[in-house]
Amino acid sequence: MKTILIIEDDKNISDMLKKLLGNNNYNTRQAFSGTEGLLVHDETVDLILMDLMLPGKNGEEIIRDLKAKNNVPVIVMSAISDVDKKVDLFSLGAVDYVTKPFHNAELLARIKVHLKGRDESNAVMLSYKDIEINTKDFTAICNGQELVLTKNEFELLRALMERPTQVFTRSMLFDLVWGDEDSADDNTLNVHISKIRNKLKQCNPQEEYIETVWSIGYRMTK
Repeated sequence: MKTILIIEDDKNISDMLKKLLGNNNYNTRQAFSGTEGLLVHDETVDLILMDLMLPGKNGEEIIRDLKAKNNVPVIVMSAISDVDKKVDLFSLGAVDYVTKPFHNAELLARIKVHLKGRDESNAVMLSYKDIEINTKDFTAICNGQELVLTKNEFELLRALMERPTQVFTRSMLFDLVWGDEDSADDNTLNVHISKIRNKLKQCNPQEEYIETVWSIGYRMTK
């Protein structure tokens, strides 16, 4: 499930976008200023929706800093329709510009296009030890054998393999895989991790793949 960061100082608009995106199967994070957006932005964010007129540092100042931290598509939202302004934003790294008020269907279509473009430009294959997963067709192999995973199991393994040295807290994994679903809890996560471990063990009993970091979460075994 893709994660979209909303940087918008108008809480009503931000909450409307959060609901719209959630209803269309996106995870969301909210920030209400450019500075807060920089703090929230990390490697788990796939796309940014950003208002241009923000308190403190404005949108133009913050785009480059956001792109430098994690280079994902930035779609600017603004009531300003000046052509020169749009050109300036594109030169700073924005990939699209939506004039307020916008139609929800149009915004969703633009988000889909830019996420698809990012997926196609990213590496399809991830590997760690003798595990290989294809993030495009959702297939997995371990020790030369097919690894049959459910959707949530695949997304958990994918998250861990994308950053194998990072310790993922439980809340981070909840956000990445289950989003805002109320059904996710510690037991749900533990059960999924246990099932992944068992499937990996069946493929290669001699290897350890997922390590529990006591009281914090999980990471790939070094």
